[in-house]
Amino acid sequence: MSTKNVIRVMLVSDHKTWLWGLEQLLAGAQPAMQVVASSTEIDSALLLARTLCPDVIVLDADLGCSGASACAIDYLPQLLGNGVSRALLFSGTQDQAACGRAVRSGARAVVGKETPVKQMVDAIARLYQGELCLDPALLDSMLGVLNKPEAAPDPEEQRIARLTLKERKIVAMMVEGNGALNRAIAQRAFISEQTLRNHLTSIYSKLDVTNRLELYVYATRNRLAEPMPAE
Repeated sequence: MSTKNVIRVMLVSDHKTWLWGLEQLLAGAQPAMQVVASSTEIDSALLLARTLCPDVIVLDADLGCSGASACAIDYLPQLLGNGVSRALLFSGTQDQAACGRAVRSGARAVVGKETPVKQMVDAIARLYQGELCLDPALLDSMLGVLNKPEAAPDPEEQRIARLTLKERKIVAMMVEGNGALNRAIAQRAFISEQTLRNHLTSIYSKLDVTNRLELYVYATRNRLAEPMPAE
């Protein structure tokens, strides 16, 4: 299999039968995917993530780590430390708090273990393209957790005031797009994807957020998605 345009996937779970089955399914998936590694324990997974830098890491939230429940989530920042990988978490429970903690730790897709294979493959592809793949109920839960009351309005107003008119419009587009690809947002804003990334870097810094999910929460809380006047 040519590695050009192939989504490189690493699987992390202590269910060997599941690992084997998913590997076989991904081998015939479209868009093309290749399982470059699989691991049944977290230490080897951390090493493989550093050395192989897979595009997508599929992590079992119930992976046993020294007997601690769902502690695999605690290792997400380290697994994503290579700066390349994106994480899809799959879980056998509907624990919204644990799933929310996973998202705050870096996961950008969360699916249940009962998710049909086609949807799992679709989630991996969408995640690779930069989309958020979250259940609406989980997104609502995250809004509730992250939407903390403001201690004082002035600091927030000062942050928002630092945004340029163009940046305000981009924030509104990001919220309205609700997980749309950077390419789609860039086309709507009539700018290149690289220019959009530059704007997002500036926006994150000014608003003191670190990713698109936190930007969505911040913008929703502060009503930054309201229409802006023309330049």
